[in-house]
Amino acid sequence: MSNLLCPLCSGSSTSYYLKGQREFLQCSVCLSVFTNPKYFLSPEEEQAHYRQHNNDPEDVRYQNFVRPVVDAVLADFKPQHSGLDFGSGTGSPILKLLRDNSYDIREYDLYFHNDASALQQTYDYIACSETAEHFKEPYKEFEQLRNLLKPGGKLYVMTDRFDENRDFGSWYYKTDPTHVFLYHVKAFEWIRQEFGFKSLEINNRVAILAL
Repeated sequence: MSNLLCPLCSGSSTSYYLKGQREFLQCSVCLSVFTNPKYFLSPEEEQAHYRQHNNDPEDVRYQNFVRPVVDAVLADFKPQHSGLDFGSGTGSPILKLLRDNSYDIREYDLYFHNDASALQQTYDYIACSETAEHFKEPYKEFEQLRNLLKPGGKLYVMTDRFDENRDFGSWYYKTDPTHVFLYHVKAFEWIRQEFGFKSLEINNRVAILAL
């Protein structure tokens, strides 16, 4: 048993999976799985890990990977609407593809584009691609993202979700040491209700929360 509370919804948790130097706990409320904080990497270790990623915004394969987010933004908003790529990393194909279409979008990343001014305005849409699983304090992060959206805005969250029916031991997504919160589909419904989003749409890896 564990007395650690879920960092998203504060539900009680129990030990779910332990291997080597890493333990995952499961929330009893939102059913998500998260890393025991004692196994978190340090900020320095995290940044070094991220620098190993080959994030080339010119890479067509990478562009195709994030295309579901880009296409959703192109369908929902116009170039004059303001956007933010939250967690853009060392190089963002979302930023490139939308700017290639003359969209007004800026980027923010804790380690590589830490411009505080980007978090001091509001946006019509926010792309959060392959970022939410890195949130050590997901409640605070989603609260911030909600507050960065204008009325009628949309948040696009791209992440692979936890499913209790899959073989967790062989699931590649959990092997990345910086993937510390793995969302069950129930977690997104909880986020919708908690932060006052009017709707939730899930298309494969992309969850779209609309105000």
